[in-house]
Amino acid sequence: MGIISLEQTNRLYWLGRYSERVYTTVRLYSKCYDDMIDDIGNNYADFCKSLDIPNIYTDKTDFNSRYAFDEEDPNSILSNLLRAYDNAIVLREELGSETLSYIQLAIYAANKAKISKAPLIELQNVEDNLLAFWGISDDYIESKVIRNIIKTGKRVERIDLYARLKIGARQMQGELKRLESRLIKSGMDYDKNCLANLISIIREKESFTDEEYKSIVNNVEGLVLI
Repeated sequence: MGIISLEQTNRLYWLGRYSERVYTTVRLYSKCYDDMIDDIGNNYADFCKSLDIPNIYTDKTDFNSRYAFDEEDPNSILSNLLRAYDNAIVLREELGSETLSYIQLAIYAANKAKISKAPLIELQNVEDNLLAFWGISDDYIESKVIRNIIKTGKRVERIDLYARLKIGARQMQGELKRLESRLIKSGMDYDKNCLANLISIIREKESFTDEEYKSIVNNVEGLVLI
């Protein structure tokens, strides 16, 4: 394809971010859901705090319903999945119908989970379809630039979430290495100071302080200039 417009770049980048956000938060939510079902505790408050989202939920039943499936909750799994779809549908020509279909299948699985007595089974299908979306993107999207923009968004979101969740240094280092490669190949403008700061904080460290985790979030959020 020809030159990628700024609007297309923005949508591809956020498709990557939203799809990763859904994938990672489904996994986190599933663990939180199991703990609450087993009466380990109302740990949804800690869940909200770790992701830096407002705790607007009245109890664990309200959380399990609204955080997962409330389209009106801007932080819910379903609302983020719908944002991914909103970007993907506009990019049908760039992505191809078969690639787009896996985002549609993820929404179908999420809606089945909403009415299911065993929602985690269908939410696993959401994860599987997003994995298939990323995998088929490599086979069906001809443009390397498009693939790299999507994957840059994915890695930015993953580092952001991992920093908020205080994931260990080794995993963060692996994600940073992947992000660097994708970012350069994507052709997007980026803040070189933010990248240098991320490298300085993450590389060669065995652990991070709370302030370093905060700095990672701030720098990765300011990294891509679109």
